[in-house]
Amino acid sequence: MAWSAAQYLKFEDERTRPARDLLAQVPVDLPAGTVYDLGCGPGNSTELLVQRFPGRGVKGVDNAADMLKAARARLPGVDFVECDLATWRPPAPAALLYANAVFQWLPDHLALMATLMDGLRPGGVLAVQMPDNFDEPSHRLMEESALAGPWQSVFADGAPRRKRLPPPAAYFDALAPKAARVDVWHTAYNHPMADAGAIVEWVKGTGLRRYLDPIPAEHHEAFLADYEGRIAAAYPPLADGRRLLRFPRLFVIAVKA
Repeated sequence: MAWSAAQYLKFEDERTRPARDLLAQVPVDLPAGTVYDLGCGPGNSTELLVQRFPGRGVKGVDNAADMLKAARARLPGVDFVECDLATWRPPAPAALLYANAVFQWLPDHLALMATLMDGLRPGGVLAVQMPDNFDEPSHRLMEESALAGPWQSVFADGAPRRKRLPPPAAYFDALAPKAARVDVWHTAYNHPMADAGAIVEWVKGTGLRRYLDPIPAEHHEAFLADYEGRIAAAYPPLADGRRLLRFPRLFVIAVKA
């Protein structure tokens, strides 16, 4: 899947808000060790970590070259590493493994999160935020559009929807044996968007890429028009004409025992 930093950052303020909310729950008194931003993207979340933990040797990790190029331009003094998070492990016990909106893309992320707990110092923190919008219209309608046009043969084996997140209890069960404290909560954000097209632009930076990338280029415009029509119907206008995008997210904090 091709990631575009420019597309992602069209809604930087909205995308960074949950990153700030996650960071607000990370204890200030971390043990010694490196602070890692896992799935750092274009560096907006990394910048928060640099500001919160100055002098801690913050490092960013991502597998998308375009995102890392933007992150390095934004934060030239930070070390960014290109690698696959599914197999990456900290080279030495870390103080913080911070992951804003990345684990939902990784296979068996519960097991991966439990394994990463072994890469923390005692008192170190695993902090994770993931979109939990599987059932929201913005994502359900992607599948409807995928199966509704001349491009549907591309999805003969099924639409590439991301899997539903496990329930909160699953995170407690996976992390509690290695943690002194586990905290799990949901927040549903309500983002006022200019119009239905703005919602489409938002998801073009993330989930919609799974549908757009495999569709032949000559069908992109028609696919997006079909999807935007469905979005316009699913998100009625507010009194001022804007559309309200509901966006639930799951947060997890685990402190290493």
